[in-house]
Amino acid sequence: MREEISTYLQWIEAEIIKQNRGGTPKSLYEAQRYILALGGKRVRPLLVALSYRLYKNDILRIIPFAVTVERFHNFTLIHDDIMDEAPLRRGKKTVHEKWDNSTAILAGDTMLVKVYDQFLNLEPSILTEALTIFNAMALEVCEGQQTDMEFEKINRVSEKEYINMIRQKTAVLLGFCMEFGALLAGAKKQDQVALRELGINIGIGFQLKDDLLDVYGNSNKVGKKLGGDILSNKKTFLLINALSKAKGKDKDILKTWINKKKFDSKEKVAVIKSIYDKLKIRELTEKRISEQFDVGFRSLESLQLDSHKKEALKKFIVGLIERQS
Repeated sequence: MREEISTYLQWIEAEIIKQNRGGTPKSLYEAQRYILALGGKRVRPLLVALSYRLYKNDILRIIPFAVTVERFHNFTLIHDDIMDEAPLRRGKKTVHEKWDNSTAILAGDTMLVKVYDQFLNLEPSILTEALTIFNAMALEVCEGQQTDMEFEKINRVSEKEYINMIRQKTAVLLGFCMEFGALLAGAKKQDQVALRELGINIGIGFQLKDDLLDVYGNSNKVGKKLGGDILSNKKTFLLINALSKAKGKDKDILKTWINKKKFDSKEKVAVIKSIYDKLKIRELTEKRISEQFDVGFRSLESLQLDSHKKEALKKFIVGLIERQS
């Protein structure tokens, strides 16, 4: 399976280059090539390919459409970075920092147009369905991003509200990847829906794992300083549950550090992490991550398909769960 994944990645990278040659004004297209060249694990196009592989073996045929999903993902990253005023993406300057906000906005917009352009190459028999599920997903991603920004302005966010936000902002795209792969393969609707649910549940699990790694990860493997979410008072699964479970002095300490305008960064991270430890927030988060993946895998097991192919997909996903970056 590892060799197959390596082959798929080679095809994906080659197709990314092929789809992004040339174009004028030069700066507009250089900005798009730049963010796509920053790398990443290419999880989304791989999920399209692996979902398709459950039914058919001619993977190369659908790689252009798998890459289209990666283009959409990077469009959202460009715009997210502008909204977050983020200086870096994967350790390099963000598009708006390297060029400017206007170029970044237009580069993102152009990438989205190119997504629809590629969709026109789909077989007419599935074009309408593909556009329908894509548009539904894209709308939810926008809604999730807006909800996430609004969370910054309010004091209390419930666990249920947070899970729904990350479902929209992050997980529905993974759900679309798996549903899209099945649609491309001509799978029955019941299977498409089951695979979408698998993708959504693992997507929620991935985001919770990111929340966890920001506090408890290995900084060398994660590729960034730990505790960034704590320093910015980001409402993560960990903080939301800590605020819900803390009582008395612990709750007062949490609120004091959240409201402090001036503080020592190392001290703030250490104090809040110690409260997380006391309240067993790490264990709670790990349990929820495991539950999300279990629900997703039940959707996979419900499919009446080749057990070896299902197991290969599961192994790939488990490998992603166990990642440390």
